[in-house]
Amino acid sequence: MRKIDQRKIEAVIFLSIFFVFFGYLGHIMGVKNLLSTIMTTAHDLLLNTVFYIMSITVLAGALGQLFIEFGVIRLFEVILTPLIKPIFNLPGVASLGALMTFFSDNPAIISLAKDKHFSSYFKNYQLISLTNFGTAFGMGLIVLTFMIGRGFLNSAVIGFLGAIFGAMISTRLMQFFIKDKELEISFDPQTADENKISYKHEGNIMLRLLNSILDGGKLGVDIGLAIIPGVLIISSLVMIITFGVKNPQLGYQGLPYEGVPILPQIASHFNPIFKFLFGFRSPEAVAFPITSLGAVGAALSLIPKFLERGIIGANDIAVFTAMGMCWSGFLSTHTAMLDSLKHRELISKAIISHTIGGIFAGVFAHYGYVIFMMMK
Repeated sequence: MRKIDQRKIEAVIFLSIFFVFFGYLGHIMGVKNLLSTIMTTAHDLLLNTVFYIMSITVLAGALGQLFIEFGVIRLFEVILTPLIKPIFNLPGVASLGALMTFFSDNPAIISLAKDKHFSSYFKNYQLISLTNFGTAFGMGLIVLTFMIGRGFLNSAVIGFLGAIFGAMISTRLMQFFIKDKELEISFDPQTADENKISYKHEGNIMLRLLNSILDGGKLGVDIGLAIIPGVLIISSLVMIITFGVKNPQLGYQGLPYEGVPILPQIASHFNPIFKFLFGFRSPEAVAFPITSLGAVGAALSLIPKFLERGIIGANDIAVFTAMGMCWSGFLSTHTAMLDSLKHRELISKAIISHTIGGIFAGVFAHYGYVIFMMMK
């Protein structure tokens, strides 16, 4: 009976929030214009942003698979191993986790953690902190390629360094929270051995080359398809509460990317803080890190409109790269990772640690860019 009552209460609360939110937007924009804007914005994002990002994910997926097939990942692992222990307090093999998530997406770290051979190198608290470590590099190649493709090479590199700094803060903070706890790691026996790290090479070089490109490209398509809901739903809603009317003289016309600038109005009250921490040129810029919390692919879709309207500059791109990589939809990944490790009670600690890490990543990128410009 209590569960039924709770569901009724949730339904009432949800409907109240739903009708208040969209009722307010419909009151300002007009219901017809609101519906038209939602549809046209989603359609434009699909055609002009999603397919662009998908092309990047396909190429990045092919490149990543080639690196795995021909031993480049192993070479990177050897080079990075001496740096992992002093920076992240993790065994050198953890570099494989960073590389796999960098070339693909956050879930790769879950697969690695379930591999018994891989996990045997870690103490229990270190294995759990992989949640934070691996997430900070998720979709890294895609984010960097997107930013560089827009002409911001220096900003992207500085942002990448910021993401590494944020990963260090997040990982070590998580370890600090759980190091003294008695932790036991257990997997579902049906899934514990499903994911194996394999570097077995079969066939001649040409066959391996073609198979790697095709397999990596297919993985890129999967990632590209996976970001569609986030881009169309999250980005459309974020843009509707970020941008205002396009032509104040004509009023709302139901055009794409029109809306009621609720988010900038709220952010403007904290603008001095955002300016000090991240150097944002405009309060609208806060939409990117907020969107990254759910899906960095959706956040990337904001960049073209921000650039078109002159809302952001090179410093903002550096901060976006750092925070986008570091946060990259970590809210869902942390939940799945810690659930697979049978430690749901640590989800809040992981989220708090990673939130702080992402903020530090943005601060590092901002002041790193300032120093870079001073030295230029």
